[in-house]
Amino acid sequence: MTNDSCLGFTLSFEIKDKDLLGRIGKLKTKSATVETPLLFPVINPRIQPIPPKRLKETFGCEAIITNSYILKKRYKETPVELGLHKFLDYNGAIMTDSGAYQILVYGEVEVSQKEIVAYQEGIGSDIATILDIPTGWKVTKEQAEVTVAETLRRAKSFFDMKTRDDILWVGPVQGGRHLDLVASSAVEMGKLPFSIHALGSPTEVMENYRYDVLADMIITAKKGLPIERPLHLFGAGHPSMFALAVSLGCDLFDSAAYALYARENRYMTENGTWRLSELDYFPCSCPRCSTDTPRGLEQKSAKEREVFLAEHNLYVCLAEIRRIKQAIRDGRLWEHTEMRLHAHPALLTALKRLRGHEDFIEKYSPTVKSSGYFYFNSMGLVRPEITRYRKRLSQRYTSPENACTLLLVPQTRNKPFHKAPEFKKIRQLLRLLGPEKSSQLHVCVYAAPFGVIPLELDEVYPLSQHEIALPLDLETINYVADQVADYIQSNSYQSITLLNDSKLWEDTIKKACKQVCDSKGLTFNCVETNLVSNKDLILNLEEILSK
Repeated sequence: MTNDSCLGFTLSFEIKDKDLLGRIGKLKTKSATVETPLLFPVINPRIQPIPPKRLKETFGCEAIITNSYILKKRYKETPVELGLHKFLDYNGAIMTDSGAYQILVYGEVEVSQKEIVAYQEGIGSDIATILDIPTGWKVTKEQAEVTVAETLRRAKSFFDMKTRDDILWVGPVQGGRHLDLVASSAVEMGKLPFSIHALGSPTEVMENYRYDVLADMIITAKKGLPIERPLHLFGAGHPSMFALAVSLGCDLFDSAAYALYARENRYMTENGTWRLSELDYFPCSCPRCSTDTPRGLEQKSAKEREVFLAEHNLYVCLAEIRRIKQAIRDGRLWEHTEMRLHAHPALLTALKRLRGHEDFIEKYSPTVKSSGYFYFNSMGLVRPEITRYRKRLSQRYTSPENACTLLLVPQTRNKPFHKAPEFKKIRQLLRLLGPEKSSQLHVCVYAAPFGVIPLELDEVYPLSQHEIALPLDLETINYVADQVADYIQSNSYQSITLLNDSKLWEDTIKKACKQVCDSKGLTFNCVETNLVSNKDLILNLEEILSK
């Protein structure tokens, strides 16, 4: 739990569960305690297809977000006089934006930072945002530097303006696609006593399908900010990318897409979007879709269609958040994210950008989980489980002192490996060699996706608690070969004997072993596992190891 009383108000953010950089948490506001990851549906009081009260009562929305600048410009002092919750007829947590998006679109707003801070305090926001200057998408480095500097200046001056201590204030990070500016902005904003941080300027990035840039922006910001503070992603948009954002450490989101898409007759799913005219069937059984058909909906009025689609779209968005939470609870956030990102090539590209960030992700991901995991292909090589094992094998493990010979045995389908039927051969061999010889023999398994697994460690999580898809892709094979070579290079064996499974690995492992043995001057022996009989295999090994 994080208690940050530097603002006068105690911020309570309790992390209940986590996986990758995603976490299930409890965030306390003055009106309600909400659970993260949390989606804030965007509310526009003038053209709102689903009333805020219904969002709470029917959809279970714990929080909503609205734009304080639009409220001030259109409704003047009415929200102040009534209070924001009464004005919107909503009794959950309410977050307000400050008008920064309008600055991005129109270049300026007719309000000062001091005025919009006072207005958000006056209407009683639970979570409020300073008037930052968004960087945007197509701007030069020099222009981006100006937005970062001005946002930081306003962030520092804000603390002399505020008068209430019961509001959670958001300090946005700017910089756009200029990652060095995002990094510096995050570090400097993180030094200030904000309750929550937000990544600014993601909307245009997503509109241009640059999810790879978005991934870089999120994780760059995450690295620079205090890890204990929640991170908000403005304008998250489509449910197909929620899992990516959560995996990279976003706790809070807002989205108007559920309503905007509805006005355009667009139907959301977790994996994509269809025009209503393109659908013959509703691929959904939410309370709305179970009552009508695409052709039937087309016969209704434009307003009825908008409400129907907005409600469906929101059901899809909220259901995806729940699936993500369950994936975190099960330790399966990677699998869920990888599945979702196959919805579009641009999303899958973002997954590939996690390379280079493995150590950071591993640092905050759980060491042990309640379930095993699935390895599909080489994209999974950046998983924390693999990164952690590689580091610990290198830094913490030393081969047995009296081990002269390394016997490398191929992976088996059954796990743990030492209990697999194939290892009866190994036990038979050790008996034949006798106690003295067998004590000088160190048996290890080479297996995807980890590389070398000393047999005495094969029950340690997650070395036996995983399943892999076969056949292996080339990058996975090469990765394992590199790990085998690194292990031999780092340890002090006199000879290496390889049981070569050429059917699964071809000659990749064999070549890697021979190369490192030649460079170190070690004796290298290779025995093919497809010999005529177990007896032949044992005899070959006994002959080699008895020398």
